[in-house]
Amino acid sequence: MKSDRLLMLITVFQCRDYFFKKEPGQGKDRREMKIQSGEIGFDLDGVIADTAEAFIRLACNEHAFCSFTLEEITTFQVEDCLNIPIPVVEEIFNTILHDSLATGLQPMEGAVDVITEMTSAAPVTIITARSLQQPVEDWLQHFFPASVCANIRLVAMGRHDDKARYIHEHRLRYFIDDRAETCLQLADAAITPFVFSQPWNQGKHDLQSVKSWLEIHAMLAL
Repeated sequence: MKSDRLLMLITVFQCRDYFFKKEPGQGKDRREMKIQSGEIGFDLDGVIADTAEAFIRLACNEHAFCSFTLEEITTFQVEDCLNIPIPVVEEIFNTILHDSLATGLQPMEGAVDVITEMTSAAPVTIITARSLQQPVEDWLQHFFPASVCANIRLVAMGRHDDKARYIHEHRLRYFIDDRAETCLQLADAAITPFVFSQPWNQGKHDLQSVKSWLEIHAMLAL
């Protein structure tokens, strides 16, 4: 009787495994992933560059708007959540876009180390909504060694939408962006997005997210 019960249990578990088995890669979360360096791309502002810190600092030092914090930037369009006139917001961002080095724009913690390590395995692709490529190249050359910059592919596409086209052109499977709307568009285009957690993307998606470059490093096959 015991052997019959054991045989029945084995049969039940075999049937369960057959009907509920996952295809390779299906249902994996980021903790189980080991992504190749050449398969993943990155946004610049809010992911590699700490643009929010630069905006907050310039708003205070140059325009005397000092009464808000990072956590209060709850929308991607900052003028929708902060009591700062639109012309001032536009001036600050234009200053950052035209001369990132002069504004003191800094990399996100860990970004330089991880990207440097990635370029030893494959070129790293950065796709930004910025329209001006030269200020980005100058910024990258300031913070990264020449050997690393030589293995960075930079695309300045000039708009927030349609990133999927450039991602497909570079044969990437994964992309990290801080704009929730962009990540949702990528998911619809058969690209696996990761939302880089920032106050302005909270509660606006149900996608996988990362909070730091330490977490990004853990996902990579390095």
